[in-house]
Amino acid sequence: MLKPRSTATRELVNLDGLWRFATATAVGERPWAGPLDTPLEAAVPASYNDLFTDSAIRDHVGWVWYQRLVRVPRGWSEDRVIVRVDAATHQGQVYVDDSLVAEHVGGYTPFEADITQYVSAGQEFRLTIGVNNELTNTTIPPGRITVTQDGCRKQTYLHDFYNYAGLARSVWLYSVPSVCIEDISIVTGLDGTSGTVEYEVETSAPATVRVRVLDASGAEVAASEGTSGSVRLEDVTPWRPGAAYLYELVAEIVDGDGETVGDTYAQPFGVRTVEVRGTQFLINGEPFYFTGFGKHEDTAVRGKGHDDAYLVHDFQLMEWTGANSFRTSHYPYAEEVMDFADRHGIVVIDETAAVGLNLAVEAGLTGAPQRPTFSPDTFNDETRAAHAQAIRELITRDKNHPSVVMWCIANEPSSNEEGAREYFEPLVELTRKLDPTRPVTYAAVMFATSDNDRIAELFDVLCINRYYGWYIATGDLATAETYMEGDLRGWAEKFGKPLIMSEYGADTMPGLHSVWDQPWTEEYQAAYLAASHRAFDRIEAVVGEHVWNFADFQTSHGIHRVDGNKKGVFTRDRRPKTAAHSLRQRWRELGGRKPSGEGS
Repeated sequence: MLKPRSTATRELVNLDGLWRFATATAVGERPWAGPLDTPLEAAVPASYNDLFTDSAIRDHVGWVWYQRLVRVPRGWSEDRVIVRVDAATHQGQVYVDDSLVAEHVGGYTPFEADITQYVSAGQEFRLTIGVNNELTNTTIPPGRITVTQDGCRKQTYLHDFYNYAGLARSVWLYSVPSVCIEDISIVTGLDGTSGTVEYEVETSAPATVRVRVLDASGAEVAASEGTSGSVRLEDVTPWRPGAAYLYELVAEIVDGDGETVGDTYAQPFGVRTVEVRGTQFLINGEPFYFTGFGKHEDTAVRGKGHDDAYLVHDFQLMEWTGANSFRTSHYPYAEEVMDFADRHGIVVIDETAAVGLNLAVEAGLTGAPQRPTFSPDTFNDETRAAHAQAIRELITRDKNHPSVVMWCIANEPSSNEEGAREYFEPLVELTRKLDPTRPVTYAAVMFATSDNDRIAELFDVLCINRYYGWYIATGDLATAETYMEGDLRGWAEKFGKPLIMSEYGADTMPGLHSVWDQPWTEEYQAAYLAASHRAFDRIEAVVGEHVWNFADFQTSHGIHRVDGNKKGVFTRDRRPKTAAHSLRQRWRELGGRKPSGEGS
């Protein structure tokens, strides 16, 4: 699915702004059948939960409705008209006037519908979008809905971040010609000083396709014909971490004589290779050491709503710290984020929304008897089918981004439990079939060790989440460092694969200080990270470190959290804690290279 772009043959209307808004309990059974009867308005893009003062809206479980009038530009009379929703968390329905035109399950990937038959150029129509935030044992991410004694529906879930919902990304109306380019796939390689570009163009009907490759100055450097093929770029400028260089593949549908262009679309791409060799992670044949963060799309008031100002500032802060990468924990981020990473040379581990496939964590937090994670009554074949669809949609959307160097198909699953291999093996095979060019990983939970993990051998890179010095050996950093090193050596010796510390961190209250190693203080967070780094530096197989988290973020209700998770090295409003300065000193010295510690 191509991202909507304005081209010589396509036009684009952004539908962001204030929409009428209501919960399902406040309107009738068919809210799309007429003007939405509500005094409320909600911003798009934004999560709706924190916009209003009414707690019933914040805690609502089920459908909410957005509505606005849209006018089709009068010049679109000969074109097809498409409505696109960049994300609806976690299920969406789209109505044009009284007609249902699109449905989608999955809260972080786009969907669209051809509405040409329902609208007329120059005329208005009523656009209504329903969004459902319900999570069950067969959704990705999973959850459970219960009914309280007073009859209220309550949503519980297994991920440790707030279940923000709504239209958190943009909504678009765009036009395409009747015969159009529907998708482009690009795979690049390096051959000495030359670059290779394999391409495939999908069209809505059989058509003659012409392809041109433009360099960053707009000069044509290669050309080809046909819906698939390859071109060679002499004296290529590769895409490198910290030194992004983008080409454009311009695909055109042309008539028989090649003079008239029926449709055109320009797809940016970078020429680079990714490879795992032994315990090394190579980009363009050179060892790469990941420095950066697990992040969240999370800001005050907006929730998970995309915001370009925060996008720019967050990348500036990452550059300031010396970070060269991040993981899209724990869901695909907005396409604008991926485009920005492409343009600025930031490396991305791209993750599905499969977080919470672990009922051992639920048992540990609630004290309830542990249920098996993988079973017909818990996470089952239907769950795996939803998970597979999430993988398909992630790769379909992000396959052409040079910044994306690896697919992460799950965060902290119960990989040590019976049934884990049967659940994950088909998903790993699917991921490799969809994209054989990128390594595949998952992030291992604390309960999964090198001795009991059942799925590690299926993956190319092992991402390890560990909190020695916080949840284990709290306040005892000497013991924590010993535990960390022993744990990592176990993984390295058994599997012989690259290891990335995908999560490690300590909750920290900004402004809390102490001369002792006292948890929650800024000094303790910095000392905790330093102890972890000493352990990493002694393990040759460790090829990266992603601190949890970039910034403080909101979580669900719970006595173990005070106004959210405080493991950020920046506050939720992006002010640095002491640890941010410590990381800056370390990462700027490393410059994307493996530390030269003992054993490396």
